[in-house]
Amino acid sequence: MALKPEDIGKRAAENTTSVNSLVGFRRSEIVRSLGLMAGYVAKQPKPFAKHLKNYAGELIEIAKGTSELEPNRRDRRFKDSTWQTNPIYKRGLQSWLAMRKELDGWIADSGMHPADQARAKFVTDLVADSLAPTNTLLGNPAAMKRLYETGGKSLLNGLKNAYDDLRNNGGMPSQVDGRPFKVGENLATSKGAVVYKSEMLELIQYQPKTDQVYKTPIMIIPPQINKFYANDLAPNKSIVRFLTKCGYQVFAVSWRNPTRQHAHWGLENYVEALIEASDAVKSITRSSRLNLTGACSGGITMALLLSELAARGDNRVNCFSMFVSVLDGKKTDSEVGLFVTDSAIEAARKHSRKKGVLTGDELARSFAWMRPNDLIWNYVVNNYLLGEAPPPFDVLYWNNDSTNLPAQLHSDYLDIFYDKRFRTGSEVEFLGNIVDLKAVTQDNFMVAGITDHITPWKACYRNVHLFGGESEFILSNSGHLQSLLNPPGNPKAQYFTNPKRPGMADEWVKDAISTEASWWLTWNEWLSERSGAMKNAPKKLGNKSHPPLSMAPGEYVFT
Repeated sequence: MALKPEDIGKRAAENTTSVNSLVGFRRSEIVRSLGLMAGYVAKQPKPFAKHLKNYAGELIEIAKGTSELEPNRRDRRFKDSTWQTNPIYKRGLQSWLAMRKELDGWIADSGMHPADQARAKFVTDLVADSLAPTNTLLGNPAAMKRLYETGGKSLLNGLKNAYDDLRNNGGMPSQVDGRPFKVGENLATSKGAVVYKSEMLELIQYQPKTDQVYKTPIMIIPPQINKFYANDLAPNKSIVRFLTKCGYQVFAVSWRNPTRQHAHWGLENYVEALIEASDAVKSITRSSRLNLTGACSGGITMALLLSELAARGDNRVNCFSMFVSVLDGKKTDSEVGLFVTDSAIEAARKHSRKKGVLTGDELARSFAWMRPNDLIWNYVVNNYLLGEAPPPFDVLYWNNDSTNLPAQLHSDYLDIFYDKRFRTGSEVEFLGNIVDLKAVTQDNFMVAGITDHITPWKACYRNVHLFGGESEFILSNSGHLQSLLNPPGNPKAQYFTNPKRPGMADEWVKDAISTEASWWLTWNEWLSERSGAMKNAPKKLGNKSHPPLSMAPGEYVFT
């Protein structure tokens, strides 16, 4: 069923932001929040006593079998009919629901400062969800049925899965069965070649799919946090294949996975590397201009590149597209954002400096604990209690193919959250010039996702007022990566547009128009008008100055 503009607020994910994964959860911040909650109980005991009394009264109703508490119909944890038909399981579920209800009620009535209230809500949700009856073998009727049906084999399989995760996955439940996937064989299979290579990146040129191509090439800048092949994941949802079939000359950056020896790599180094890569694109295509695409942290890097080029008076970029990227993050963008304190930022900075990198495993763990029901407890139940293997899903395989962040780059990203360099008048210096996005006057195309839990769409919307050029803003009906992997033919595809650019995102969405189709088609129309005339497709990849060095997907993707 298609969403209406008024439904977007109900679907939007606002529980975390990308900066949280870079900071992580500091134990001190959680303890501090628990201390604040205890302080409110001591200062204002009446609201707590009221809800404690309500909880006791509800337990009596549950014991009598007269309680009307029931789980949210969309909560998949309680779909098994046993929760309604078995009095023991029903009472156990209702007791847990009563605890959650009165905790939420106490927080609402406690008189807490709104920021403290949001912190308390997150912490209590974290604790309550860990105590959900579905997370235990005896408390999960589906797991008990499976135990009986398999004669105990499901329990043995679950113990085996848990042991394997302890040895090979840092004690975290595996999210994907990676055995069916292999990069270069059934992932990242578009034909192309590495035509430029530096210590930091490989530049891949893809084989054209049409006899005629647009004169202005496009260079894809992926996030440094993940591998580049999200843009070429599977043939049926590859951005690279879509663009080459539409007649574009496509180049993609593949970042090297840094180690401790690359701890000094920072945003300035990454931007300089992109300028060198774009020089190679211009040389190979004989085009004085190119179009850019950047997503997530790649979009942040692209914004600094654009600002630097504007400061130099370099007009090599014709237009740019920015996907699921937040440039001006605020603590109020999410509940978890309130945990991003100055002390937490400095602790995270010191941690990566000591190790030289922020490891991919640490990033993945931080992301998981921001959405524990979906990314932890769901797999605890599936892998350990039901004894099943995690699903073989290409998106999750890519997501788990994590990369490290150099300590300096990690520090630079934290600085962006702290110094607000993309706001007008921030006066922050980068590569010897003041960061000024108003000087970036190229047309731009922006995409955000309604249910994106990493880069909330309302925060992404703020980007349209940061740049000096004309912006097209698209709101896709999906999450972070799924907003991008949205090919034509997807029956669930839907997006929203509005030619007006009011100051607030809530105002923008009120008059937004819904389209049940892939936004890729709209992007192609927009991009084709800004890619120049057509010319004969090149017969060979690279040129004399930049000959093919290896076949796509290159070598750095395997580091």
